[in-house]
Amino acid sequence: MTNKVIFVVGPTASGKTDLSVKLSKEIGGEIVSADSMQIYKGIHIASAAPDIEEMSGIPHHLMEFLDLNEQFSVADYVKIAREKIKEIIGRGNIPIVVGGTGLYISALIENTEFVSVRTDETLRKKLEEEFDTLGGEEMLNRLAKFDPQSAERLNVGDKRRIVRCFEIFETTGKSKTNQNELSHRNPPEFESLVLGITYKDREKLYDRINRRVDIMLQKGLLEEAKTTYKNRNNNGAFQAIGHKELYGYFEGEHSLEEAAELLKQQTRRYAKRQLTWFRKNESIIWLYPDGDDDIFKIAKTLAEEFLN
Repeated sequence: MTNKVIFVVGPTASGKTDLSVKLSKEIGGEIVSADSMQIYKGIHIASAAPDIEEMSGIPHHLMEFLDLNEQFSVADYVKIAREKIKEIIGRGNIPIVVGGTGLYISALIENTEFVSVRTDETLRKKLEEEFDTLGGEEMLNRLAKFDPQSAERLNVGDKRRIVRCFEIFETTGKSKTNQNELSHRNPPEFESLVLGITYKDREKLYDRINRRVDIMLQKGLLEEAKTTYKNRNNNGAFQAIGHKELYGYFEGEHSLEEAAELLKQQTRRYAKRQLTWFRKNESIIWLYPDGDDDIFKIAKTLAEEFLN
């Protein structure tokens, strides 16, 4: 039995699902999602989770199993992803971890053991009240003064994670970024091949993002967002890119066309942040659909060499 795992990573709309499904068919793979939004139920369209047709008969794991109000940390993800990978290997198949959430992927590859920080409910309540009073943008500005990396990474509406950064700092005197650096990295549990997909011409990626948003709207994104809008709070999944940009339309602040353009803009920015994160990982072998002759053929060859 081999402890080899293949990763397919990259920005949103780059073609990860298509490549990973084709690769799975060739090498006997099962797909493990590494997407922090696809873990939630109720945002299937917004999270760009693959449908039955796109899955093409390949088993997909860690998708749409949490309610939107459930909290879920990187440590939680690593724990259950490790278990799922071992199950797949135990069946004699190849785990293919697919996604764009860099922190999930890095923690899994590096076998990170996270430093725990106690929860102070009184402090958390005070910080949540500050967030409600000051707003996400001001809280991010304040966060940037002692943890610029987290401030850059987090979304203005992600109340839970922003509050947690302040909670960690006020409890330990260290930033969330410092805490992550202190987290213990054990020897890797799995041997990894990491394939990345993006476009040499960034505008081609952005065009794909724009088209994806149009398709999402055709598939019923507006109706899906209405459901979360009615039940929303300020925590993570309710503020997912794909829904929150439409809330202003529901409130009459702007037209549907303006909301769609805002969604495209925010998704492009998110893709840029994803690329910035992945570019730090020198082990990624990058594949370019607009530059390489046949990225599937290249990926298949690399996978077969890795597994033999």
